[in-house]
Amino acid sequence: MAEMLFGLFANRRLIAGLLVNLLSSICIVFINKWIYVTYGFPNMTLTLVHFVVTWLGLFICHQMDMFCPKSLPVRRIVWLALSFCGFVAFTNLSLQNNSIGTYQLAKTMTTPVIILIQTTYYKKTFSTKIKLTLVPITLGVILNSYYDVRFNLLGTVFASLGVLVTSLYQVWVGAKQHELQVNSMQLLYHQAPLSSGFLLCVVPFFEPVVGDGGIFGPWSLPALMTVLFSGVVAFLVNLSIYWIIGNTSAVTYNMFGHFKFCITLIGGYLLFNDPLSLNQALGILCTLAGILSYTHFKLAEQEEGKSRLAQRP
Repeated sequence: MAEMLFGLFANRRLIAGLLVNLLSSICIVFINKWIYVTYGFPNMTLTLVHFVVTWLGLFICHQMDMFCPKSLPVRRIVWLALSFCGFVAFTNLSLQNNSIGTYQLAKTMTTPVIILIQTTYYKKTFSTKIKLTLVPITLGVILNSYYDVRFNLLGTVFASLGVLVTSLYQVWVGAKQHELQVNSMQLLYHQAPLSSGFLLCVVPFFEPVVGDGGIFGPWSLPALMTVLFSGVVAFLVNLSIYWIIGNTSAVTYNMFGHFKFCITLIGGYLLFNDPLSLNQALGILCTLAGILSYTHFKLAEQEEGKSRLAQRP
């Protein structure tokens, strides 16, 4: 009886964690888009709010003994913190200047770029099957962008920079976690305030400080509450990702990620009336097929590697 109750409780916690991740991951895209479209809130300032709220949230988690911080030398995470600024800022700028469909599909190009970086600079090898899955991913993104009636050069530049910096950040995060022997929350606990400090110094040079559109401008209470809520949701995204990976498996997280990908695309077309042509729909399906194939082959290779290690005497 006790085992059954424990299993039921564990399943409820798992379902709750998945729901939090689903809702927060989808909401953050729509809330940020709403903030840009409705209030015209400055992009870098919104990014700064996300960083500050994320650090405050992690500080509260630390006080509740949810994780144990590890002392890290600042000089060893400076470049990581700078890339974190660029990753979030350029991603938000891509969302601000593109339709949600184009923004979401552009993010899928992170995988091919990561593979290119790891192959070129880290001499890591990938199987032919993995490399071939990049063809439909890239082709789908090109198809969608080419036939997007809201296509604009500035949005494409921001999306491209976002993909490049995001790829660098993800590669460096993995390297730093291994190098410093820390988990994602321990690293983010030191990285978020450092990134906040960098942005705080830069924001006044790129965005007005006072007046209309400024940090201390005459924002309405609903606008400020929405921005604060966006920061809380951003923190929940980071926290729930860490919890899901730690309590389930890579298969669960990746399959759940594909579901969120589809929901976000559909929501963008329904809530913001983003136009969708037949060619764009084909591009989305092509990209999704590539993502699913990549995940299948990658997880199969990981399981094969584990089996070989287990068979060694």
